Amino acid sequence: MKYDFDTIIPRRGTNSYKWDTPEEEGVLPMWVADMDFRTAPAVIEALQRRVAHGIFGYTKVPQAYYDAVVRWFGNRHRWQVDPRWIVYTSGVVPALSAIIKALTVPGDRVIVQTPAYNCFYSSIRNDGCEMSANRLVYRDNRYTVDFDDLEAKAADPKAKLLLLCNPHNPVGRVWTPEELRRIGDICLRHGVFVVADEIHCELTYEGHDYTPFASLSERFLMNSATCVSPSKAFNLAGLQIADIVAADEQVRRRIDRAVNINEVCDVNPFGVAATIAAYDESGAWLDALRKYLWGNYEYLRRFFEERLPQYPVLPLEGTYLVWIDCRATGIGSDDTALRLQKEQKLMVNSGTLYGPGGEGFIRLNIACPRTLLADGLERTVRVLERRRD
Repeated sequence: MKYDFDTIIPRRGTNSYKWDTPEEEGVLPMWVADMDFRTAPAVIEALQRRVAHGIFGYTKVPQAYYDAVVRWFGNRHRWQVDPRWIVYTSGVVPALSAIIKALTVPGDRVIVQTPAYNCFYSSIRNDGCEMSANRLVYRDNRYTVDFDDLEAKAADPKAKLLLLCNPHNPVGRVWTPEELRRIGDICLRHGVFVVADEIHCELTYEGHDYTPFASLSERFLMNSATCVSPSKAFNLAGLQIADIVAADEQVRRRIDRAVNINEVCDVNPFGVAATIAAYDESGAWLDALRKYLWGNYEYLRRFFEERLPQYPVLPLEGTYLVWIDCRATGIGSDDTALRLQKEQKLMVNSGTLYGPGGEGFIRLNIACPRTLLADGLERTVRVLERRRD
């Protein structure tokens, strides 16, 4: 079956956070991490059936939901999840906040491999903890883990958690099993619990398979909690649903209590129906999406090689978020993003948003029809080519 990712679907005026912020006409948003594609047909059909019922009361999550999650991760990712390990909640960010609340006390330190997803920082801060930066090493247009620094950070008695972003947002790495084992071994040695944000796990490309951190060993499984959701891969972020997978019963009870204390324990009927349809019926759509996204990345990479060669584009192993080295502008990330918006009405994310190591970069969302991507790149070149030395 052929799926249509080329049709431009107007989103302005739909209360889209991405498209209706700001409300100015002519703005092209390539910032917030949602996609400009309709979701999988099976998901739309499932939601239409649920809407037709006409009553939208409080939702009991059925066994079919747990079965769908278990089947998906078993068949797709060779990770056998026990349904008893699953705690559902309203999103990965609420999940992260609840886990931090459950497993730390104010003043504890949480290790983050920076630059990293900006909501990590607010979740840490809101629970009264301190961020400990294990800065990724940027060399030869690629990021790697500084394992010596991670060892030192993990040895700090105040360090209690590591927030692992796998695949990594914003730098686009898909951590290999070897890298994950080294991370896991260091954390075990020093009693640091791993919280794996694996929301982008479906969005990986050829040669870069996603490995669930918890699948690598029984010890890693018991020393971790994994946060997943269909929201990124199937464009369901507005339906507010995610899962925490925690095998250790005592840890899971503490997390479940924190989910309830934070009052993110209820989900809506649409999120439940969409998750089941996504996982049970939409694998072929996802495979087609990944091919289209890779085509977008290749288009962008060639564009920069030909028109803006002084701005390195990072290899994209996973996610639909491209990390671009803009240090050649000489004006910094914030000013680069501001100029793109003011002069060309193009919205991208400044690298400074992602903490230590983000300065000098921008993040660009390529999950859109290729004609919109081409428009965005032409707007980009009109600003960045002026900065040539």
